[in-house]
Amino acid sequence: MSSSHKNGWKILAAAAAVSLVLVTGCTKKSPAASTSGAASGPRGKIVIYTSMYEDIIEAMDAALTKQFPDCDIEFFYGGTGTLQAKIAAEKDSGKLGCDMLMVAEPAYSLELKENNMLHAYKSPEAALLDFDYDPEGYWYPVRVCNMVLAYNPEKYSKDSIPNSLYDFAYNTGVKGAISMSNPLTSGTAMAAVTALKDKYGYEYFTALGSQNVMVESGSVALTKLETGECQVIMILEESVLKKRQEENSRLEVIYPTDGTIIIPSTIMTVSEQWSANKNTAAAQAVTDWFLSEAGQANIVAGWMHSARADYPAPPYDAIATSQIKANNMPVNWENCYRQREEIRTKFEEAVTRKR
Repeated sequence: MSSSHKNGWKILAAAAAVSLVLVTGCTKKSPAASTSGAASGPRGKIVIYTSMYEDIIEAMDAALTKQFPDCDIEFFYGGTGTLQAKIAAEKDSGKLGCDMLMVAEPAYSLELKENNMLHAYKSPEAALLDFDYDPEGYWYPVRVCNMVLAYNPEKYSKDSIPNSLYDFAYNTGVKGAISMSNPLTSGTAMAAVTALKDKYGYEYFTALGSQNVMVESGSVALTKLETGECQVIMILEESVLKKRQEENSRLEVIYPTDGTIIIPSTIMTVSEQWSANKNTAAAQAVTDWFLSEAGQANIVAGWMHSARADYPAPPYDAIATSQIKANNMPVNWENCYRQREEIRTKFEEAVTRKR
Protein backbone atom coordinates (compact mmCIF):
# COMPACT_ATOMS: atom_id res chain seq x y z
CA MET A 1 0.00 0.00 0.00
CA SER A 2 1.28 3.46 -0.83
CA SER A 3 2.38 5.76 1.96
CA SER A 4 -0.73 7.90 1.42
CA HIS A 5 -2.88 5.07 2.74
CA LYS A 6 -0.78 3.77 5.60
CA ASN A 7 -2.79 5.69 8.20
CA GLY A 8 -6.23 5.50 6.63
CA TRP A 9 -8.10 6.93 3.70
CA LYS A 10 -7.10 10.45 2.69
CA ILE A 11 -9.54 13.12 1.61
CA LEU A 12 -9.28 13.87 -2.10
CA ALA A 13 -10.71 16.85 -4.01
CA ALA A 14 -14.49 16.97 -3.86
CA ALA A 15 -14.62 17.52 -7.60
CA ALA A 16 -12.91 14.23 -8.38
CA ALA A 17 -14.98 11.66 -10.21
CA VAL A 18 -14.17 9.09 -7.56
CA SER A 19 -13.55 10.39 -4.06
CA LEU A 20 -12.39 8.74 -0.88
CA VAL A 21 -13.57 10.29 2.37
CA LEU A 22 -11.91 9.75 5.71
CA VAL A 23 -14.72 8.51 7.94
CA THR A 24 -12.58 6.50 10.31
CA GLY A 25 -9.02 5.28 10.20
CA CYS A 26 -10.10 2.27 8.15
CA THR A 27 -13.25 3.35 6.32
CA LYS A 28 -13.75 4.22 2.67
CA LYS A 29 -16.79 6.08 1.44
CA SER A 30 -17.84 6.28 -2.20
CA PRO A 31 -20.30 9.18 -2.37
CA ALA A 32 -23.40 9.04 -4.51
CA ALA A 33 -23.05 10.78 -7.83
CA SER A 34 -25.49 13.20 -9.46
CA THR A 35 -29.03 11.96 -9.95
CA SER A 36 -28.45 12.42 -13.67
CA GLY A 37 -27.00 8.86 -13.56
CA ALA A 38 -28.95 5.63 -13.93
CA ALA A 39 -32.34 6.70 -12.55
CA SER A 40 -33.64 3.14 -12.47
CA GLY A 41 -30.74 1.87 -10.38
CA PRO A 42 -30.60 1.52 -6.60
CA ARG A 43 -30.32 4.63 -4.49
CA GLY A 44 -29.42 5.57 -0.95
CA LYS A 45 -26.64 4.44 1.33
CA ILE A 46 -25.18 1.07 2.24
CA VAL A 47 -22.28 0.27 4.56
CA ILE A 48 -20.18 -2.84 3.95
CA TYR A 49 -17.94 -4.37 6.61
CA THR A 50 -15.15 -6.26 4.90
CA SER A 51 -11.90 -8.09 5.59
CA MET A 52 -10.70 -7.44 2.03
CA TYR A 53 -7.48 -5.47 1.96
CA GLU A 54 -7.89 -1.71 1.73
CA ASP A 55 -5.94 -1.35 -1.51
CA ILE A 56 -8.22 -3.94 -3.16
CA ILE A 57 -11.28 -1.99 -2.01
CA GLU A 58 -9.77 1.20 -3.38
CA ALA A 59 -9.18 -0.43 -6.75
CA MET A 60 -12.86 -1.42 -6.93
CA ASP A 61 -14.10 2.06 -6.09
CA ALA A 62 -14.24 3.40 -9.65
CA ALA A 63 -16.14 0.36 -10.91
CA LEU A 64 -18.68 0.57 -8.09
CA THR A 65 -19.18 4.29 -8.55
CA LYS A 66 -19.75 3.81 -12.28
CA GLN A 67 -22.13 0.90 -11.75
CA PHE A 68 -24.11 2.55 -8.92
CA PRO A 69 -23.99 6.31 -9.51
CA ASP A 70 -26.88 7.04 -7.15
CA CYS A 71 -25.65 4.85 -4.29
CA ASP A 72 -23.51 5.99 -1.40
CA ILE A 73 -21.37 2.88 -0.76
CA GLU A 74 -19.15 2.96 2.30
CA PHE A 75 -16.62 0.30 3.32
CA PHE A 76 -15.28 -0.38 6.78
CA TYR A 77 -12.15 -2.54 6.70
CA GLY A 78 -11.00 -4.78 9.52
CA GLY A 79 -9.54 -8.21 10.13
CA THR A 80 -11.99 -10.99 10.89
CA GLY A 81 -11.38 -10.82 14.63
CA THR A 82 -11.93 -7.06 14.60
CA LEU A 83 -15.17 -7.36 12.64
CA GLN A 84 -16.49 -10.14 14.87
CA ALA A 85 -15.81 -8.07 17.98
CA LYS A 86 -17.39 -4.99 16.39
CA ILE A 87 -20.53 -6.87 15.40
CA ALA A 88 -20.80 -8.50 18.82
CA ALA A 89 -20.69 -5.07 20.48
CA GLU A 90 -23.19 -3.61 18.03
CA LYS A 91 -25.50 -6.56 18.47
CA ASP A 92 -25.88 -5.63 22.13
CA SER A 93 -27.20 -2.23 21.03
CA GLY A 94 -29.88 -3.84 18.87
CA LYS A 95 -28.57 -2.59 15.53
CA LEU A 96 -25.47 -3.13 13.40
CA GLY A 97 -23.50 -0.37 11.75
CA CYS A 98 -23.55 -2.12 8.38
CA ASP A 99 -25.92 -3.40 5.71
CA MET A 100 -23.64 -5.99 4.11
CA LEU A 101 -20.60 -8.07 5.00
CA MET A 102 -17.77 -9.50 2.91
CA VAL A 103 -15.83 -11.72 5.31
CA ALA A 104 -12.96 -14.16 5.06
CA GLU A 105 -14.71 -17.52 5.25
CA PRO A 106 -18.16 -19.21 5.49
CA ALA A 107 -17.98 -20.18 9.17
CA TYR A 108 -18.97 -16.72 10.36
CA SER A 109 -21.81 -16.71 7.82
CA LEU A 110 -23.16 -19.88 9.45
CA GLU A 111 -23.14 -18.15 12.82
CA LEU A 112 -24.89 -15.00 11.60
CA LYS A 113 -27.52 -17.04 9.78
CA GLU A 114 -28.17 -19.12 12.90
CA ASN A 115 -28.62 -15.90 14.88
CA ASN A 116 -31.25 -14.66 12.36
CA MET A 117 -29.16 -11.67 11.39
CA LEU A 118 -29.06 -12.20 7.62
CA HIS A 119 -31.42 -11.48 4.74
CA ALA A 120 -32.16 -14.30 2.29
CA TYR A 121 -31.82 -13.38 -1.38
CA LYS A 122 -31.83 -15.72 -4.38
CA SER A 123 -29.31 -14.13 -6.71
CA PRO A 124 -29.69 -14.95 -10.42
CA GLU A 125 -25.89 -15.29 -10.54
CA ALA A 126 -25.89 -18.23 -8.12
CA ALA A 127 -26.31 -20.89 -10.82
CA LEU A 128 -22.88 -20.03 -12.24
CA LEU A 129 -20.99 -20.27 -8.96
CA ASP A 130 -18.34 -22.98 -8.69
CA PHE A 131 -18.32 -23.17 -4.89
CA ASP A 132 -20.94 -23.97 -2.25
CA TYR A 133 -23.42 -21.29 -1.25
CA ASP A 134 -26.36 -21.16 1.11
CA PRO A 135 -29.32 -22.78 -0.69
CA GLU A 136 -31.71 -20.27 0.90
CA GLY A 137 -29.60 -17.35 -0.32
CA TYR A 138 -28.23 -16.13 3.00
CA TRP A 139 -24.60 -16.08 1.78
CA TYR A 140 -22.56 -16.60 -1.37
CA PRO A 141 -18.86 -17.09 -2.14
CA VAL A 142 -17.57 -13.88 -3.71
CA ARG A 143 -13.80 -14.45 -3.88
CA VAL A 144 -11.56 -17.46 -3.46
CA CYS A 145 -8.39 -17.28 -1.36
CA ASN A 146 -5.88 -20.11 -1.13
CA MET A 147 -3.58 -20.89 1.77
CA VAL A 148 -0.26 -22.01 0.29
CA LEU A 149 3.43 -22.10 1.08
CA ALA A 150 5.99 -19.67 -0.34
CA TYR A 151 9.77 -19.48 -0.56
CA ASN A 152 12.61 -17.42 -2.00
CA PRO A 153 14.48 -19.28 -4.78
CA GLU A 154 17.33 -16.78 -4.51
CA LYS A 155 17.98 -17.94 -0.93
CA TYR A 156 16.93 -21.59 -0.80
CA SER A 157 16.33 -24.53 -3.10
CA LYS A 158 12.76 -25.76 -3.35
CA ASP A 159 14.03 -29.32 -2.84
CA SER A 160 15.59 -28.38 0.51
CA ILE A 161 12.43 -27.00 2.16
CA PRO A 162 8.96 -28.35 2.98
CA ASN A 163 6.62 -28.70 0.01
CA SER A 164 3.71 -29.94 2.13
CA LEU A 165 1.81 -28.44 5.02
CA TYR A 166 2.65 -31.55 7.03
CA ASP A 167 6.39 -31.04 6.58
CA PHE A 168 5.97 -27.35 7.39
CA ALA A 169 5.30 -28.46 10.97
CA TYR A 170 7.40 -31.62 11.14
CA ASN A 171 10.56 -30.98 9.09
CA THR A 172 13.03 -29.89 11.77
CA GLY A 173 15.42 -28.61 9.11
CA VAL A 174 13.44 -25.37 9.00
CA LYS A 175 12.93 -24.99 12.74
CA GLY A 176 12.87 -21.32 13.73
CA ALA A 177 12.69 -20.22 10.08
CA ILE A 178 8.98 -20.54 9.33
CA SER A 179 6.08 -18.09 9.67
CA MET A 180 2.29 -18.02 9.50
CA SER A 181 -0.64 -15.69 10.26
CA ASN A 182 -2.53 -15.67 13.54
CA PRO A 183 -5.82 -17.66 13.65
CA LEU A 184 -6.87 -15.67 16.71
CA THR A 185 -7.30 -12.60 14.49
CA SER A 186 -7.29 -13.84 10.88
CA GLY A 187 -10.29 -15.66 9.41
CA THR A 188 -8.25 -17.30 6.65
CA ALA A 189 -5.65 -18.49 9.17
CA MET A 190 -8.47 -19.85 11.33
CA ALA A 191 -9.82 -21.76 8.34
CA ALA A 192 -6.35 -23.15 7.65
CA VAL A 193 -5.68 -24.41 11.17
CA THR A 194 -9.16 -25.96 11.28
CA ALA A 195 -8.39 -27.96 8.14
CA LEU A 196 -4.97 -28.94 9.49
CA LYS A 197 -6.43 -29.97 12.85
CA ASP A 198 -9.08 -32.09 11.13
CA LYS A 199 -6.46 -33.81 8.95
CA TYR A 200 -3.54 -34.18 11.37
CA GLY A 201 -5.04 -33.72 14.84
CA TYR A 202 -4.16 -31.22 17.54
CA GLU A 203 -0.68 -32.76 17.51
CA TYR A 204 -0.08 -30.56 14.49
CA PHE A 205 -0.31 -27.47 16.72
CA THR A 206 2.19 -29.02 19.12
CA ALA A 207 4.56 -29.62 16.21
CA LEU A 208 4.20 -26.01 15.08
CA GLY A 209 5.10 -24.88 18.58
CA SER A 210 8.15 -27.14 18.59
CA GLN A 211 9.20 -25.63 15.27
CA ASN A 212 9.17 -22.16 16.88
CA VAL A 213 6.89 -20.93 14.13
CA MET A 214 6.66 -17.15 13.97
CA VAL A 215 3.05 -15.91 14.11
CA GLU A 216 2.83 -12.55 12.37
CA SER A 217 1.31 -10.59 9.52
CA GLY A 218 1.80 -11.67 5.93
CA SER A 219 3.71 -8.50 5.07
CA VAL A 220 6.24 -9.17 7.83
CA ALA A 221 6.57 -12.80 6.76
CA LEU A 222 7.20 -11.82 3.13
CA THR A 223 9.96 -9.44 4.21
CA LYS A 224 11.61 -12.22 6.21
CA LEU A 225 11.34 -14.51 3.19
CA GLU A 226 13.12 -11.91 1.07
CA THR A 227 15.95 -11.46 3.58
CA GLY A 228 16.34 -15.20 4.14
CA GLU A 229 15.35 -15.07 7.81
CA CYS A 230 12.49 -17.39 6.88
CA GLN A 231 12.99 -20.39 4.63
CA VAL A 232 9.32 -21.08 4.00
CA ILE A 233 6.07 -19.44 5.08
CA MET A 234 2.39 -20.36 5.14
CA ILE A 235 0.56 -17.49 3.46
CA LEU A 236 -2.31 -16.54 1.18
CA GLU A 237 -1.51 -17.05 -2.49
CA GLU A 238 -2.76 -13.54 -3.33
CA SER A 239 -0.10 -11.91 -1.15
CA VAL A 240 2.70 -13.54 -3.14
CA LEU A 241 1.05 -12.91 -6.52
CA LYS A 242 0.57 -9.24 -5.68
CA LYS A 243 4.22 -8.87 -4.76
CA ARG A 244 5.33 -10.65 -7.94
CA GLN A 245 3.26 -8.39 -10.19
CA GLU A 246 3.73 -5.06 -8.44
CA GLU A 247 7.36 -5.41 -7.35
CA ASN A 248 8.72 -7.99 -9.80
CA SER A 249 9.49 -10.12 -6.77
CA ARG A 250 11.20 -13.49 -7.25
CA LEU A 251 9.28 -15.08 -4.36
CA GLU A 252 7.39 -18.17 -5.48
CA VAL A 253 4.22 -19.98 -4.46
CA ILE A 254 4.36 -23.65 -3.49
CA TYR A 255 0.99 -25.38 -3.86
CA PRO A 256 1.27 -27.91 -0.99
CA THR A 257 1.54 -31.54 -2.07
CA ASP A 258 -0.91 -32.58 0.65
CA GLY A 259 -3.47 -30.05 -0.58
CA THR A 260 -4.00 -26.33 -0.91
CA ILE A 261 -6.51 -25.00 1.62
CA ILE A 262 -9.25 -23.30 -0.39
CA ILE A 263 -11.10 -20.52 1.42
CA PRO A 264 -14.17 -19.07 -0.33
CA SER A 265 -14.85 -15.68 1.21
CA THR A 266 -18.51 -14.78 1.52
CA ILE A 267 -20.85 -11.89 0.81
CA MET A 268 -24.06 -11.42 2.84
CA THR A 269 -26.85 -8.92 3.38
CA VAL A 270 -27.89 -8.00 6.93
CA SER A 271 -31.58 -8.42 7.73
CA GLU A 272 -33.60 -5.21 7.94
CA GLN A 273 -34.10 -5.73 11.67
CA TRP A 274 -30.35 -5.32 12.18
CA SER A 275 -29.41 -3.24 9.13
CA ALA A 276 -27.96 0.26 9.48
CA ASN A 277 -29.78 1.78 6.50
CA LYS A 278 -32.45 -0.81 5.66
CA ASN A 279 -31.54 -0.54 1.98
CA THR A 280 -32.12 -4.14 0.93
CA ALA A 281 -32.68 -3.29 -2.75
CA ALA A 282 -29.24 -1.71 -3.04
CA ALA A 283 -27.59 -4.56 -1.14
CA GLN A 284 -29.13 -7.12 -3.48
CA ALA A 285 -27.97 -5.15 -6.54
CA VAL A 286 -24.43 -4.94 -5.14
CA THR A 287 -24.48 -8.68 -4.44
CA ASP A 288 -25.48 -9.42 -8.04
CA TRP A 289 -22.72 -7.17 -9.35
CA PHE A 290 -20.00 -8.75 -7.22
CA LEU A 291 -21.09 -12.23 -8.34
CA SER A 292 -21.36 -11.19 -12.01
CA GLU A 293 -18.55 -11.59 -14.52
CA ALA A 294 -17.87 -7.84 -14.32
CA GLY A 295 -17.61 -7.90 -10.55
CA GLN A 296 -15.47 -11.02 -10.58
CA ALA A 297 -13.05 -9.34 -12.98
CA ASN A 298 -12.28 -6.91 -10.16
CA ILE A 299 -11.78 -9.80 -7.75
CA VAL A 300 -9.32 -11.52 -10.10
CA ALA A 301 -7.51 -8.23 -10.69
CA GLY A 302 -7.01 -8.24 -6.91
CA TRP A 303 -5.06 -11.54 -7.16
CA MET A 304 -7.91 -13.71 -5.88
CA HIS A 305 -9.67 -16.47 -7.81
CA SER A 306 -13.17 -16.08 -9.20
CA ALA A 307 -16.02 -17.93 -7.52
CA ARG A 308 -17.69 -18.46 -10.91
CA ALA A 309 -17.42 -21.67 -12.93
CA ASP A 310 -17.34 -19.77 -16.22
CA TYR A 311 -14.67 -17.19 -15.38
CA PRO A 312 -11.96 -17.61 -18.03
CA ALA A 313 -8.70 -16.96 -16.21
CA PRO A 314 -6.97 -17.21 -12.81
CA PRO A 315 -5.18 -14.26 -11.21
CA TYR A 316 -1.76 -13.12 -12.39
CA ASP A 317 0.83 -15.91 -12.21
CA ALA A 318 -1.55 -18.38 -10.51
CA ILE A 319 -2.36 -21.88 -11.69
CA ALA A 320 -5.91 -22.60 -12.82
CA THR A 321 -8.59 -22.75 -10.14
CA SER A 322 -9.53 -26.22 -11.39
CA GLN A 323 -5.98 -27.44 -10.70
CA ILE A 324 -6.13 -26.13 -7.16
CA LYS A 325 -9.51 -27.77 -6.61
CA ALA A 326 -8.11 -31.09 -7.87
CA ASN A 327 -5.75 -31.25 -4.90
CA ASN A 328 -7.14 -29.42 -1.90
CA MET A 329 -7.34 -29.95 1.84
CA PRO A 330 -11.02 -29.44 2.71
CA VAL A 331 -12.28 -27.23 5.49
CA ASN A 332 -15.22 -28.38 7.58
CA TRP A 333 -17.00 -25.04 8.03
CA GLU A 334 -19.27 -26.39 10.77
CA ASN A 335 -16.16 -27.32 12.75
CA CYS A 336 -14.64 -23.92 12.00
CA TYR A 337 -17.73 -22.34 13.57
CA ARG A 338 -18.70 -24.76 16.35
CA GLN A 339 -15.15 -25.46 17.51
CA ARG A 340 -13.81 -21.93 17.01
CA GLU A 341 -13.02 -21.16 20.64
CA GLU A 342 -11.58 -24.60 21.32
CA ILE A 343 -9.32 -24.43 18.27
CA ARG A 344 -8.15 -20.94 19.14
CA THR A 345 -7.39 -21.98 22.71
CA LYS A 346 -5.48 -25.09 21.63
CA PHE A 347 -3.46 -23.05 19.12
CA GLU A 348 -2.68 -20.38 21.67
CA GLU A 349 -1.56 -22.95 24.26
CA ALA A 350 0.61 -24.89 21.82
CA VAL A 351 2.02 -22.06 19.71
CA THR A 352 1.61 -18.42 20.70
CA ARG A 353 2.10 -18.79 24.46
CA LYS A 354 5.20 -20.89 23.88
CA ARG A 355 7.06 -18.16 22.03
